[in-house]
Amino acid sequence: MTVDYFVMAAYLLGIIGVGWWGRKRAASKSDFLVAGRRLGPLMYTGTMAAVVLGGASTIGGVRLGYTYGISGAAMVFAIGLGLLALSVFFSARIARLKVYTVAEMLSLRYGDTAAVISGIVMWIYTLMLVVTSTIAYASVFDVLFDVPRWVAVVIGGTIVVGYSALGGMWSITLTDMVQFVVKSLGVLVLLLPIAVVRAGGFAEMADKLPDGYFSPTSIGGRTIVTFVLIYTFGMLIGQDIWQRVFTARSDRVASWGGTVAGVYCLVYALAGAVIGMATKSLYPQLASADDAFATIVRHALPTGVRGLVLAAALSAMMSTASGALIASATVANNDIWARLRRRTTTGPKDDEIGSNRLAIVVLGVAAMGIACALGDVIEALTVAYNLLVGGLLVPILGGLVWKRGNLPGAMASMIAGGTTVIVFMVTDGLLANEPIYYGLSAGLVAHVAVSLLTRPTEEAVVQAWHRRLAGEQAVAATELSVV
Repeated sequence: MTVDYFVMAAYLLGIIGVGWWGRKRAASKSDFLVAGRRLGPLMYTGTMAAVVLGGASTIGGVRLGYTYGISGAAMVFAIGLGLLALSVFFSARIARLKVYTVAEMLSLRYGDTAAVISGIVMWIYTLMLVVTSTIAYASVFDVLFDVPRWVAVVIGGTIVVGYSALGGMWSITLTDMVQFVVKSLGVLVLLLPIAVVRAGGFAEMADKLPDGYFSPTSIGGRTIVTFVLIYTFGMLIGQDIWQRVFTARSDRVASWGGTVAGVYCLVYALAGAVIGMATKSLYPQLASADDAFATIVRHALPTGVRGLVLAAALSAMMSTASGALIASATVANNDIWARLRRRTTTGPKDDEIGSNRLAIVVLGVAAMGIACALGDVIEALTVAYNLLVGGLLVPILGGLVWKRGNLPGAMASMIAGGTTVIVFMVTDGLLANEPIYYGLSAGLVAHVAVSLLTRPTEEAVVQAWHRRLAGEQAVAATELSVV
């Protein structure tokens, strides 16, 4: 695999070079955190697709296709549906707010108190996303180069932390574009058709595969519903996703670019499932379905092409890791640390860039340490997603679509939804479906009931909110939020 190693090494060096070049463009806090809010349709579409399609979407999507057939596309399909819903219904309004974090949006809509709990929950979610992505790409380094897990974590983590800290969102955006192209070539253009041809085409696959592999619901209706609740709704409110929306140069770019990226996710979902099905047809007795992606790449692809496809897998994982890392750093520095220190937005730009860069390095090192200590954090990631969706979905979407929602209702929803999720994860298990079902129900009831039973939001706050939604920048002191 000498040639494959060379291809992958060239890719990694190229990513570092692109990240270094992006450093020159990060001249302000806006440049560093949201790429100056200047991304056009092409770059916005590519970077949005790159951040939502990570290792779980690539390797995990193939694994689900190997296990369940075409219905294994459900998880990534749910991600694509979430991105489509965000882009069509909410992204234009989100982009016009001109904020940096989800917590800032809640602060503008309900008052500053609402941002405290949401900031902590969002930080836990984004940090765990960094950890799981780190473990994913470290496992690829581990297998390919036969090095200890901690060495693999350090190698991959240093690259991701390095280019993320150098230029912030500009470096991440530029590297994501490279990763988007490599991922599209590696998975859609090369691996998908080669795997299907090696399996003898769809007719022969149908003869060899178990019954139900071409059924869109064989994975189970409850599983599909759970995927929608966790991943579709998670796409609507995640800081890592919103921070990409903030990079669009206009609300039209955010809407149309995100829609194209969502359609791309749907295609990617089907591709992963079909690749998994082809692998099942060729290698029906694998010891573990987790080996499906590596098996088809190792045995079906020629030298050189194999290296490009492995680079594509790394692209998927590293783009998600870098996006989650800057999101985690932004929340930690602007929503948590700044509030603890009671800082304002009047500091020098260099200090703002420096503090966010330091947060990326510190959290990146912390994520590498956690990744070295943990072998499998699927349960931890599920906990994070359950808390995110169960605790924050209702107050966030309620703030965007329901005028009567107020601060007591939002706080009650966060507490009721989050507490219910935790209780049912303890009683029914971390991976059970019930926590998210009951958590969302409790949060919705609490938000509506408490909002109706208490006084509406003050008119000054409501007017400031509507001006921000209309694209006007806040100038009055009552319209400023602590960041």
